[in-house]
Amino acid sequence: MNSTVTTTWTTEAQRWDAVSQRDSDADGAFFYGVRTTRVFCRPSCASRQPRRENVDFFVTAQAARAAGYRDCKRCQPGGLPRELEIVKRACAALDADPLQRLTLAQLSDAVHVSPFHLQRLFKRVVGVSPRQYQAAQRGAALRDALQRGTDVTRATVDAGFGSPSRMYETASTELGMAPSAYRRKGAGLTVHYTSARTSLGFVLVAATARGICKIGFGDDAGALVEELNDEFANAERVEDATRLAPFIAQVEAYLHGTRQRFDLPLDIAATAFRQRVWDALRRIPYGETRSYSEIAEAVGSPRAVRAVASACASNPVALAIPCHRVVQKGGALAGYRWGLPRKAALLDAEAQHTGVDTGAAAKAVGSTEHKAAPTLPPTHLDRVA
Repeated sequence: MNSTVTTTWTTEAQRWDAVSQRDSDADGAFFYGVRTTRVFCRPSCASRQPRRENVDFFVTAQAARAAGYRDCKRCQPGGLPRELEIVKRACAALDADPLQRLTLAQLSDAVHVSPFHLQRLFKRVVGVSPRQYQAAQRGAALRDALQRGTDVTRATVDAGFGSPSRMYETASTELGMAPSAYRRKGAGLTVHYTSARTSLGFVLVAATARGICKIGFGDDAGALVEELNDEFANAERVEDATRLAPFIAQVEAYLHGTRQRFDLPLDIAATAFRQRVWDALRRIPYGETRSYSEIAEAVGSPRAVRAVASACASNPVALAIPCHRVVQKGGALAGYRWGLPRKAALLDAEAQHTGVDTGAAAKAVGSTEHKAAPTLPPTHLDRVA
């Protein structure tokens, strides 16, 4: 393996050189197909090497298959068996001491691959870099300590931040607000909110000075306000219908099909993985759906289907992050934080305004899970349409 030279293998000469050396650092960067066998492999494949004139190169496994090549049974280019084992060992090394700061070089030594190969491989499988993975761990430790009531200085040390200043530089990404405000459930913040009746029941919209921090639906406006009060128990909460009227108007326009996208500044907390999931949700076109496994593939973590479902369930801003567009593989509706009837109504309304058939959504409303969901006004489907 050539770990001393970093290359992107953009030319055929570079790629053939990597194949000739069985360079595992090139795995994932490209694939090669052998015309005489119609099989394609990874650059590091241990199979007998072909003649140069019989080799085609491809950027992706999908491109190789589209050209009529089959996956090599030896190196399994379409899967990640070897890569998964490497990443599992890397994650185990990071998880062994979550507060330790391992450099990429130290981590690569621990799993016996080059830093360059590990960086690309880790991000491909996990969806984030080793550095981001460690940052997410520190953020989680910080959140847990602050939620337990630990003072900020002690929580900073316990979470493995080198200094308070470094912690404050990165904590806003993990917490969505200053650590002290997070620990005190929003103490020091001003949260403006309002609720309104819509075709999907009541909606509550809340915002800090930085942006929208909550959009929630329910059958009772008072219950929505109580939930907000619990989440921001120590913030100054101000009911202000006038200030939030433009945002309510966007929600109404969306529900009536006259708006397909939101123009809302958001102030929400997210780990690196959840942010990737939420970004993927926002890329689902209006009127279309994706399965949980498709979202997992899109964020580079094909095995993280449950984590994707958890990220959808934790979405604090309905509609702005359209988690209602994620369904099961067969098209049936899965859980929805604000009730399956609302999910079905949203999908049906989007379908009617785009001409897409979503009969599966209507069928799913009759499921057992639906029967346990909150009751909506009897005319909600007609009113959304």
